[in-house]
Order: sequence, then C-alpha cells, then structure tokens
Amino acid sequence: MRKLRLGVLPIKRSYLSLDVAAAEKERVFEAIRTMKQDAVTLIDIEDICNRGIAYRPEDIKPVVEKFKQEKVDAVFLLHCDFGEEQIAVKILREFRLPVLLWGPRDQYPSRPGMFGRDTQCGIFADAKVLSRNHITFSYIYNVDTDTEEFRKGYVNFLRTATIVRDLKDLRIAQIGQRPTQFMSVIASEAALVEKFGIEVVPVSPYSIIRDTLKLADSHDPAVESEVQKLKDKMDCQAMTTEQLQRIAALKVTVLATLEKNDCRAGAIECWTLFPDAIGVPPCMIISELADMGLPLACECDLNGALTSVIAQAAALNEQAIFFADLTIRHPENDNAELLWHCGPFPYSLKKEECQARMVDAYATWELKEGDITILRCDEIEGSYYLTAAEGKAVEGPETTGSYVWFETGDWKKMEETFVYGPYIHHVAGVYGKYITAIQEAARYLPVKWDPPGGYPESL
Repeated sequence: MRKLRLGVLPIKRSYLSLDVAAAEKERVFEAIRTMKQDAVTLIDIEDICNRGIAYRPEDIKPVVEKFKQEKVDAVFLLHCDFGEEQIAVKILREFRLPVLLWGPRDQYPSRPGMFGRDTQCGIFADAKVLSRNHITFSYIYNVDTDTEEFRKGYVNFLRTATIVRDLKDLRIAQIGQRPTQFMSVIASEAALVEKFGIEVVPVSPYSIIRDTLKLADSHDPAVESEVQKLKDKMDCQAMTTEQLQRIAALKVTVLATLEKNDCRAGAIECWTLFPDAIGVPPCMIISELADMGLPLACECDLNGALTSVIAQAAALNEQAIFFADLTIRHPENDNAELLWHCGPFPYSLKKEECQARMVDAYATWELKEGDITILRCDEIEGSYYLTAAEGKAVEGPETTGSYVWFETGDWKKMEETFVYGPYIHHVAGVYGKYITAIQEAARYLPVKWDPPGGYPESL
C-alpha cells in the first residue's frame, strides 16, 4: 500500500509578519516530519510560494496545480497566524478531500506597535467559510505541537484520511456466491457503486478451481515454496501432501486473480464450495492473504470486505486484520465475547506461546493479547451504517479454529446494537484503538456513524 500523500498548506494574513509566520511553519514541519514517516509523504509548497506560505491571490493557481499533480490524498490547512480564508477556501474547494484545520497556540497577544498572530481567531473565521462552502474538515484543538493532543490528533487524521483514500476506486473481488443459508450476507452491488464508487468484480469460482487443480499437480516451484512456508510456521502433520499442495496452489491462484483484476479485497464462497471441489477449504489462504494486506471476507460477505478495508486503513495498513464471527458470550465474563472463525485469522496475530497447527486444512490458534477494535459497516434500505467498539483480548476457554476472547466496556449495549441495528454476526477486528479515526472518517463517507447504544434495551 502506498503512503498517504498529505498536502501541507501553510497560510498567513497578508499584512502580518512573514518572518514570524515562516518560523511557525518551520516549527510545525519539524514536528510532523517525525510522525508516522513510513505512512505519510508530506507535499509542501516551498517551491511555488514565498517562504512556502500561501497568502496572495496569485498563490492559488500554482498550489492547486501542484496538489493535483502530486495527487494529494488530504490537505493540512496550517494556520501560521490568522490566515487568509479567501485563499484557503479557493484552494480547498478545488478538491473534495479530507482537510485538517489547525494552528499552534499563540504565545502572546498583540503589543504596542506589534501585532500578535491571532491564530485561533483566524481558525474560527476559516471554519465558517469552509462550512459555508460545504467543505468537510477535521480539527485539532488550538494547542502546541509538543502536546499529546496534537500528536494524537495529527495521527488520527492520517488514519481518517487513509480510510477515505482506501475506499476510493476500491475494487472487491467476488469469488462465488453467498451460501444459500446465509441470507444475512445479502448485499447490493448497486448500492456500493452508487454510495462509494466501489466496484464488485465477479470472479468465476470454476476458473479458480480449474487453475488451482492444474497448478497443484504441476510441481511448480511457487507451490512448493508456499508448502514449505506453511510447514515452517505450523504443525502440518495431520495434513496430506496433496492437501498442502492444493492450499498452496489456491493461494497462488487467488493472489494472481486479485492482482490481475486490481482488487485490494475480496469476498469468497468458502465452506459451501471449495471442500467439495478441491478437497480443502480456503480458510488458510484467507489467513495468508490477510498477512499480505489483502483481506478476504468469508461466506462471500461483500459488506464484510468493505468493513475489512476500513479496519486495515484505520491501522494505516501497518498490520493485518482478522474477520470474525460474534459467536458466544464468555461463560464467566459478562462483558466478553468469543471472536471466532474456522481458521482464517492471520498468523502474524497469533499468541506467541500458542502452538499453531492445521487439521483438515483448518488452522487452529489463539490470537495475542492487546487492545482490539471491532467494527462493522452494513447497509439496509440503501443507507450505510458504521459501528465499532474498543476492548482488549482476555483469557477464556480454549476452542477450535482461530479465536480470541474480546472484552469491551459494556457488551450488552454492543449486543443490542447488533440485534436492532442493520448488522450481522460478522466483524472486522484490528489490534489497537481506532474509534476516533473511524468515527471521523464516517463524516467524509456516505455512512451514518452508529456508536453502540441508542437502541431498545433488553426486556
């Protein structure tokens, strides 16, 4: 996944000190250059504006042209002082991208014979003008760069902007059909196109099966390499050589299909098709591809694939996500739930001391400790809703497949939300706390943010 391209747009008031504004700009750049360097590329305007700051009408066109040429994914509107709202809005309305509005806290007010920066005052002015022009923006409190509020807010904006970017022009491979019994995963291709511009790419399961069987019998080095990788990671003694070769061949085939169709996610018909067709389910390849940043939703759950992309982007594509069933409540912990599936959870998230093994082509291991965010984006009557909860992995009874026990603050509210809301039993899970970024992303997307609670309570 490519880095987020963040256009940084410093602005100043035309009659205020250019030297003071430039010093503030440099101080902010010094801070953000060290934050999430592997996830973001900063695009400045040093080469086209005086001291790298926009404040003159003649700055508008070159800034717009540069940001378009550089294909920026979001814009950081940086107030170096009061700013020039007419300059900012004329640039930003040329784009429909996430915008971060912020400026550092002033150290002193105006003095006799010397203007202060009045940064906060200008932020209020810009906010009104941006709103009047229907430009959605995000905001961090008027604090300084050395505060935790700024660092957290800036990184949350990067996560938000990455979610918005990764849903743009997304193509989801649909391999097969939903299971007949699973009416709950019915999804609308038309709604995905109309609301998000997301294209569902139908992939013939026949071609996947045909190519997999042919490749498995070919002694191809790529297949042998994948088989060895599986053996190196887990106990495969319960598996036959033929089963391992078919799993490996299926991974190679599906990966090539995703790449050929420019798909960054998929939804696959699993237990209802592949065990009968090739003798193994696709659970292991779902695990493997998740670790490559290519999530596949089980049971051909298209909205589950959409949710998985959101979860992965919230983590800046720095780690794998897992796709789980909400299965049973913890037998002793009222706020904990079993997140489970047959065996598609990524190996990279495995609990270190847990012995990984594969039986009947299903992987078995428990996930590691840590903070977890679970989420679901789903649709009903043409409208999309997004809910999420933060919690942590906790101890619980051992079970089959891949699993983790998830504890959240008030499970009953979560349960009510999934019962009465437009959701099903499938969620995407990602390690870390990302609700702030996910909620903010909903403001830029055609979805309604739907936090747990607000639904009828249990009788």
